[in-house]
Amino acid sequence: MVIRNVRNFAFMDTIYYEAHKNLYINLTNRCSSDCVFCIRNFADGVYGYDLRLSREPTTEEVIEALEELNLSKYREIVFTGLGEPTLRFDVVLAVTRWLKSRNIRVRLDTNGQAALINPGRDVILELKTVGIDSISVSLNAESKEKYNKLCRPTHENAYSAVLDFVKEARKAGISTRVTVVNVPEIDLDECKKLADELDSSFHIRTLSEAASKEI
Repeated sequence: MVIRNVRNFAFMDTIYYEAHKNLYINLTNRCSSDCVFCIRNFADGVYGYDLRLSREPTTEEVIEALEELNLSKYREIVFTGLGEPTLRFDVVLAVTRWLKSRNIRVRLDTNGQAALINPGRDVILELKTVGIDSISVSLNAESKEKYNKLCRPTHENAYSAVLDFVKEARKAGISTRVTVVNVPEIDLDECKKLADELDSSFHIRTLSEAASKEI
C-alpha cells in the first residue's frame, strides 16, 4: 500500500503502483461498464496492490505523490487502475499536463466511452492538447450485441461511441491501439479486421493479463 501525507493528513489508499517498468495511476474505482471478466468482480487489485479506494484522490494529491518519485525510470505513466479514468477526465488532463511539462511519456487506458461520460466536450482534442502520447482502448467485441452482453455498459450506444473514439484519436494523430480479451465469445479475427479498418494497432489479452490490467 502506498502512503502519502498530503496537507497534514494521511491519504492511505494506493494512488499508484508499479509493473512492467511502468507506473500506473489509480484515480477511481467507478466505471461506465461492468465487463464480465473485469478484475473488479473477483479481486481488490493486481500485483499484490489493494486498489480499492476509500475516496478518490484529488489532482493535488496525485501530483504530490508523483513528486516523490523518480519518474524518468519508468517507460511511461499510465492512467488505468481499478476503474475508468475518464470518469475523472479533468484530473487526467491536469496530471497529464504536469507530467508532459517534465517530458514524461503518458498513456491512457480506457474503455473508449469518454465522449458519453463527458458530454459536450471534445475529449480527443483535449487529450491531444495536453500532449497524451498514446491511448489503449478496450474494444472486447466485434459487434454491438456482443459488446452489450460482455461489457454491460451503462450508456446507450456505447459500442458506436468506442469506435468513434478510436477513429477520432487516430485522426488526431494519437498513437492508438485496441485490445480484446481472449475468451471464446469474442471473434478475434473479426476484431482484428475492425482494428485494421480503424487504422489502429491490435493487442490480444489473456484472461490473466486482463485481470492484471494492460501492459
